[in-house]
Amino acid sequence: MAIKFYNTLTRQKEEFKPLQEGAVGMYNCGPTVYSYAHIGNMRAYLFVDILRRTLEYRGYKVKHIMNITDVGHLVSDEDDGEDKMEKGSRASGKSAKEIAEFFSAECFKDLERLNIEKAAAYPKPTEYIPEQIALIQKLEEKGFTYQTSDGIYFDTAKFPRYGELARLNIEGQQEGARVLVNPEKRNPSDFALWKFSGDEKRQQEWSSPWGVGFPGWHIECSAMSMKYLGETFDIHAGGIDLIPIHHTNEIAQSECATGKKFVNYWLHSGFMNIEGQKMSKSLGNVFRVQDLIDRDISPLTYRYWLLTAHYSKTINFTWETLNGAQVALIKLHEFFRNIEDDETEADAGYLARFTEALDDDLDTPKAMALLWELIKDPDASVVLCKRATMLEFDKVLGLGFSMNTEDAEARGIKTSAELSADETPILIQNLLLEREIARKNKNWQKSDELRDEIAKLGYKITDTDDGAKVVKG
Repeated sequence: MAIKFYNTLTRQKEEFKPLQEGAVGMYNCGPTVYSYAHIGNMRAYLFVDILRRTLEYRGYKVKHIMNITDVGHLVSDEDDGEDKMEKGSRASGKSAKEIAEFFSAECFKDLERLNIEKAAAYPKPTEYIPEQIALIQKLEEKGFTYQTSDGIYFDTAKFPRYGELARLNIEGQQEGARVLVNPEKRNPSDFALWKFSGDEKRQQEWSSPWGVGFPGWHIECSAMSMKYLGETFDIHAGGIDLIPIHHTNEIAQSECATGKKFVNYWLHSGFMNIEGQKMSKSLGNVFRVQDLIDRDISPLTYRYWLLTAHYSKTINFTWETLNGAQVALIKLHEFFRNIEDDETEADAGYLARFTEALDDDLDTPKAMALLWELIKDPDASVVLCKRATMLEFDKVLGLGFSMNTEDAEARGIKTSAELSADETPILIQNLLLEREIARKNKNWQKSDELRDEIAKLGYKITDTDDGAKVVKG
């Protein structure tokens, strides 16, 4: 079976056909290192990890590049406001370079905690200024740029397919534009390629053919991805929030500079809400991986929970659900440890179904349901293969089954005995999680069986538009 991905550009699932047989070039947008990365960011990075692991599992050699933004990303995500790095520097009392190094290290620490494999390279725009200037010069030579008092801008009116990725209504933008932040912009959608420093005292600025300044946020990803992967490459991934501006602008500037298609497959992970609300500093619900650890929850629990939902769907984070996921993960690890060590090969039937799920646009909910089915399968021939099969699954899932007890405890994976004596509510959440997976896979018989099991424990389920609600009694 061929691998199929949902391509944001075409709005349909497509068979994956790499440019070079057996090899994949892949780029994803990383953090702007002016502050800590939060768990919403980590969802996007985990999605890319599953994507990469799946491709490697299917035999591809993957060259994966993830950028680290350390200049040029303004607070508006567009072309106005202060550079986030400068703002972070002022708030901390440290230099922009110091905070970039500190928050990059913290991000890498969180990636390791979540068992996310390392990329081939992590380029930073401050290290690729010549490449960005050269790309802007190409655009200038071809007539796609113009200069204002505050920088060099890309003229989006000269790229007829501008906004195709996001399905933007450019004419509507024009008609609805009342006051432009920069009145010198020809079109509301035009974006900065190079910003002038002007009278502003900046820590990070460079000389250019147009004057002293710094690169715009979008140009870095085009310059650095093409530096590592070529003018056209296979996959560009990131969070759904990057579609309307950042990724749309990447396509425009790249294709106008080269005259070639920039990327063949665009993949995006969905939003995450926190307790039913949008993640926001003002609401105090922006959590980091360290916040999970502080609540005695293993980061691998968070990984497990993310895998129970499709990468493209909006998900709702709650501490209660995460507690249930923790019990489920512990159950998996203990089951694996208790299997007698043997050299039996993995079960071919389960591997075929596992691969089929992943090939269908990374259907990790189905893969996770299959993992639980494997554990409970009483078939004698399957029983002998469970250890080897779980290890094969874990090449993609990355839940750390092969870790010894000491390493597992170091990652926060407890034993059942270490959990609180009163486990009924968490057990219920665990069963609810299994039932939710069954319902997503339209396994109604399994869903009903789990409902009955929950009822025997003294809890009643009511299915609503917002999900299953459970009450005691």
